[in-house]
Amino acid sequence: MTSLSPRPTQPSGAPRPLSARSSWHLAANAPVVVWLLATFGVSLVHREVAVSAWLLVHLTLLGAVTNAILVWSAHFADALLRRRTDGRARRGQAVRLVVLNVGVLTTVVGMVTSRWPVTLVGAAVVGLAVAWHGAALARSTRGALTGPLAVCVRFYVAAAWLLPFGAAVGVLLARGAGPGWHARLVLAHTGLNVLGFVGLTVLGTLVTLWPTMLRTTMDPRAVRAVTPTLAWTLGGLGVGVVGALTGVRLLAAAGVVAYVVGVVCALVPMVGAARRRPPASFATLSAASAVVWWLGTLATAVVLLVVTPSWTALEARLGALTVPLVGGFAAQVLLGALTYLVPVVLGGGPAVVRTTAARLERGALTRIVVANGGLLVFVLPGSSALRALSSIAALGAGASFLVLLALALRDHRRARLGRMATVEAPEPPVPGTPQGPQVEAVRGPARATQLAAGVAVLALVVAGAAALDPSGLRLAAMPGGGVAGGAAGASVTPTGRTTTVEVEARDMRFTPSRIEVPAGDRLVLVVRNTDPTTVHDLALDTGAFTGRLAVGASATLDVGVVGRTIEGWCTIVGHRQSGMTLDIVPTGLAAAGDAAPGATDAPSGGTDDGGMNHSRMDHGSASGPSAADDIDLHQAPPAGFEARDASLPPLDDRTVREVTLTVSELTADVAPGVSQKLWTFGGSAPGPTLHGRVGDTFVVTLVNDGTIGHSIDFHAGMLAPDQPMRTIAPGETLTYRFTATMSGIWMYHCSTMPMSAHIANGMFGAVVIEPPDLPEVDASYVLVQSEFYLGAQGGEVDVDKIATQLPDLVTFNGYAHQYAYDPIEARTGDRLRIWVLAAGPNVGTSFHVVGGQFDTVFHEGTYRLRPGNAARGGSQALGLSVAQGGFVELVMPEAGTYPFVSHVMSDAEKGATGRIHVTD
Repeated sequence: MTSLSPRPTQPSGAPRPLSARSSWHLAANAPVVVWLLATFGVSLVHREVAVSAWLLVHLTLLGAVTNAILVWSAHFADALLRRRTDGRARRGQAVRLVVLNVGVLTTVVGMVTSRWPVTLVGAAVVGLAVAWHGAALARSTRGALTGPLAVCVRFYVAAAWLLPFGAAVGVLLARGAGPGWHARLVLAHTGLNVLGFVGLTVLGTLVTLWPTMLRTTMDPRAVRAVTPTLAWTLGGLGVGVVGALTGVRLLAAAGVVAYVVGVVCALVPMVGAARRRPPASFATLSAASAVVWWLGTLATAVVLLVVTPSWTALEARLGALTVPLVGGFAAQVLLGALTYLVPVVLGGGPAVVRTTAARLERGALTRIVVANGGLLVFVLPGSSALRALSSIAALGAGASFLVLLALALRDHRRARLGRMATVEAPEPPVPGTPQGPQVEAVRGPARATQLAAGVAVLALVVAGAAALDPSGLRLAAMPGGGVAGGAAGASVTPTGRTTTVEVEARDMRFTPSRIEVPAGDRLVLVVRNTDPTTVHDLALDTGAFTGRLAVGASATLDVGVVGRTIEGWCTIVGHRQSGMTLDIVPTGLAAAGDAAPGATDAPSGGTDDGGMNHSRMDHGSASGPSAADDIDLHQAPPAGFEARDASLPPLDDRTVREVTLTVSELTADVAPGVSQKLWTFGGSAPGPTLHGRVGDTFVVTLVNDGTIGHSIDFHAGMLAPDQPMRTIAPGETLTYRFTATMSGIWMYHCSTMPMSAHIANGMFGAVVIEPPDLPEVDASYVLVQSEFYLGAQGGEVDVDKIATQLPDLVTFNGYAHQYAYDPIEARTGDRLRIWVLAAGPNVGTSFHVVGGQFDTVFHEGTYRLRPGNAARGGSQALGLSVAQGGFVELVMPEAGTYPFVSHVMSDAEKGATGRIHVTD
């Protein structure tokens, strides 16, 4: 009798491990999910993020979409060429993905920090990775068993080799382009990257994957359409890019028309497949919606190229195509494809695949209606509130994919629990074959329910916008694309015309600073920051806002139909108060018969890319709650509080002193329960104290890691200020070299205008240069007095308060009463030397130690008092005007606590006090 050995089984309740193929695809697609998460994260905080519009576009396209293209075009190429992928090919693909993501991250860092060389390096790395990918695809065609659809691989190769050229144009845009050139470069950049790299890849894939997603057979015409499609699209791209770069708009329009012809060639058999089996799942509906947005955007681009009178005017309108192209086309193609492909990649058998697919398809029709309806509302004329809420709805519908993906992964794991036999995950789908997850289409009552839910969400968006801005919904369509009525509640007769004006931001001025526009015209502003060093922006009293513009950047601001005077200003701290304002004045109101001021509609916050910036921040305004309301100087700081070390840093024997001062922005407490966002040198306000002797040379490296331009001015050196004291843009570095030829305690500070705001917000410090033969003392300390003019809690300085010269706090070394809470320690008989600097920006000091007398006074470079003087004289206070300094010496006669104050007593009561604790 023979015994049969049992078949090895997996322990009950344990999930089957994923196959190597499934594990590879999950890992390779992980960056896609990461970049999508980053996109939605930026969308939530875009008002606080530099170049947020650029980020929203490029995190989606450069991050998520490009990663997906490199992964899936390689898979589909292998399937079409009937080529099995080996370990070596996988390793090469993995290296390319790593290189790509390093390049994308570097590019993002370069743009956010306005460091053009970093952006250049990042773009070069991205171009290298994608070109390498194209070369690998081209190499794979050699000797492969090609089928009738292998020609689709040519789409992938051509697309990959177009992106490096598009990246090069993008680097030129980041560097900054002059009037007229910016629009031309944007058009070339978009053509090469979005229509070329993304568009050709999508065409090469959908020709075969579309019938697979529909689970129907491929139309034989699809194969015949491939070759003319590639010829038309590539030829059209070439003509269009040449037309853009040479400035011939009609030639550019002809190129786009040729490209559309190519797209239509590919779509004809796709439409036939859809007629046989209409789209009903989220994956197919999303892909179909994407194609509709794609064609609509291309048609609009052709019209704009033909009818717009100039490149400057065209730039003002091209931004409106960004959201349809990125959100409507690229994002929906990506989400639709992933919804279909993820269940197949995860595998686990037919039942498990269906379970995973069902989760990803949850609420399909509702999500499609909300996403596309929200986008449609956003791109149509409407109030700022309507556009803001519609964009939130559309983003929410897109973000739901990430939530469902997490739940699908959970469902997949649960569905695999307890499987006794190994079920190899199926090969990811080969285009053109009706395989993949079988998802039950949404039909009957469920379809009606989901459709009603989507419509209800859109109705809530409209109702919410009406509640926020009732007048913004009284719309009358106009040929010029504007709207009648407006945020102010009155009405003006629309003329149907659009006036486009270029505005230059430079040297604390907008040029022109007054714009006259015929009443009823729609006004579009093209705002350029041509300042060589400083970040600017433009906010209007309608709520429209450009977002912060880095050096060389531009934005398009759609003001809407103008029927009243509109005020504008730069919101960067102090810029408005320095005269950076703008007025928009309607003309011909009386002649037009329009009664009152008050008619303007601001349909969009402007962005450099047509992104979804909906509101503004009014930095430096005295309006709103102030942190001054929270001042309670009887309140103790938190447990464990330690005062800033006031000790003078020791000297060494060096004669060349190299220092790096990094500009940074941080939020710090300046009194118990009171915090402010400070601009700092070296991470503290005041900045680090520098210490040297007469004759020493200081080599200071200033690194601007802030978000706006900054500079540094050292009073301790004598040299022409033109170069060393110039303002440097975010991300730039400057070397400042000076020799200390005279003794004293010297102020250093930011000298970027408005100087008062930069100093009041923390950008100051002290340089102590000892006079020759300075006697030794038991201890030396440095006290820098300054003022705070508090904005909102955790916000920046209130510039309006600075002009009153009435500070909220006056402090020694940046924190009110800090040495009262944590006293300076001394012993009886100690001789103390206290260096004092009045940094201001507005208030001097009269430094006094209660219970002590000064026998030595060094004021502004000379001794006013020394021990043993014939008059047996002493000093009770060191009086300093703003930006003056000196030191005093005293001996502590007996144990006790000696308060020190500014004897301008109101300033002492605002925080300019401390204590010296003397023990035996």
